[in-house]
Amino acid sequence: MTFEAILFDCDGVLVDSEAITCGVLRDMFEEQGWRMSLAECMQRFVGHTVKSQRDTIEAHTGQPLTDAWLQVFFERRNVRLQANITAIEGVHEAVAHLHAHCQGRIAVASGADRFKVEMMLKKVGLHDFFEGRIFSGHEMPRSKPYPDVYLAAAAYLQIDPARCLVIEDTTVGITAGVAAGATVWAYAAPPALHEPLLQAGAARVFTLMDALRLS
Repeated sequence: MTFEAILFDCDGVLVDSEAITCGVLRDMFEEQGWRMSLAECMQRFVGHTVKSQRDTIEAHTGQPLTDAWLQVFFERRNVRLQANITAIEGVHEAVAHLHAHCQGRIAVASGADRFKVEMMLKKVGLHDFFEGRIFSGHEMPRSKPYPDVYLAAAAYLQIDPARCLVIEDTTVGITAGVAAGATVWAYAAPPALHEPLLQAGAARVFTLMDALRLS
């Protein structure tokens, strides 16, 4: 199939942010008495919004998940991301290629808040490729695993979702892309992650950004 638009997730696809964000989350949970490793935290929370896991968090911490707590989390997360965020290896070349290949019809469709997404993209030098075409699940009626953010991006680009390629790295995001009617390719470095991504509906899994060089 010839794809007419490419819709990117952000965390774990464009920027190497998930361990940083989950590190802050783990630290804050530990302050409330819920101890877990970084690997456990990532397994539980990568791909999900914190709010969507409210019941689990409150059950383990014994405390309500308040807006004030979330605000502190966002502030601490942003400071650590500003200091440590890096781009996924090879992604600048891949994005530049696809931007030219699709005549600018590329977008970011993230489950994260807009401030975080734009801050990270600016920090790693990718923002100019996506300016004006950044969509946040926080601004949709429903976030991933629902398709709303991908449908919004496709509608803005005026491309049928069936002609869009979605690039994801989590089962939650793949579910959203498939539900939108798009073809989904999954980026995953560790081979152990490939099977769950395929089971979630990814058409293929790739480990190097060179795979996105469409002819």
